[in-house]
Amino acid sequence: MAEDILGAGTEGADIVSAGPEFHPMEQFTLEPLFGGHAINWYTPTNLTLWMGVAIVAVILLLVVGTRRRAIVPSRTQSVAELAYGFVYSMVEDVAGKDGLKYFPYIMTLFIFIVFSNFLGLIPLSYSTTSQFAVTVPLALLVFFTVTIIGFVKHGIGFLGLFWVSAAPLALRPILAVIELISYFVRPVSHSIRLAGNVMAGHAVIEVFAVFVGVSVFIAPLAFIGIVGMFAMDVLVAFIQAYVFTILTCVYLKDALHPAH
Repeated sequence: MAEDILGAGTEGADIVSAGPEFHPMEQFTLEPLFGGHAINWYTPTNLTLWMGVAIVAVILLLVVGTRRRAIVPSRTQSVAELAYGFVYSMVEDVAGKDGLKYFPYIMTLFIFIVFSNFLGLIPLSYSTTSQFAVTVPLALLVFFTVTIIGFVKHGIGFLGLFWVSAAPLALRPILAVIELISYFVRPVSHSIRLAGNVMAGHAVIEVFAVFVGVSVFIAPLAFIGIVGMFAMDVLVAFIQAYVFTILTCVYLKDALHPAH
């Protein structure tokens, strides 16, 4: 009896192992460009390649595309001017006139993230902003930049950001601790929000793609799901770049005007 049970269990395991393997997160695997298996900090990978493609695309749009500027703009110039005006208005509205000094940095963040997100939607491409190795340094750069700006401009007065003077005196120390914790959590939420949303969209599309080959009855529904999720990912690609950028403007505003 034990042998029968063991044999049945082995057959069941063989059936399971014989089934198609599905790894929706495999698309986010880092792979070296020039062969080999070990990946070191200096190894060119698919992530390196698509970050480079994003940078080239930005240069083509903002530098090459606007080289021959005219009163009647070309399509490329119109897109570049639209992006410029959009981010400029965002910085001015959120961080104020003082924040316009830092517009080039914020514009660079926005345009790089936008291009990285949209390039990741191309079939067989690699989504660079799905990697914490990309989003964490971007978030940490924002965190340290606004912190340094705050202390350079206000000195010890920058700590007024954590002291809620409008609250009752007994609650102010408690609120100061909460504000301090929330301040240091900023780079965590800033990076996870971008990478998590981009990664989730791509993974769901991969799941629907697997169901396309399961059955002729399921395939049409799965295909509709792919189209719907791709359309959603197009929105997410822009919205997440916008959210990352506007949060940067909010943090910059806190650094420029820290008093509650």
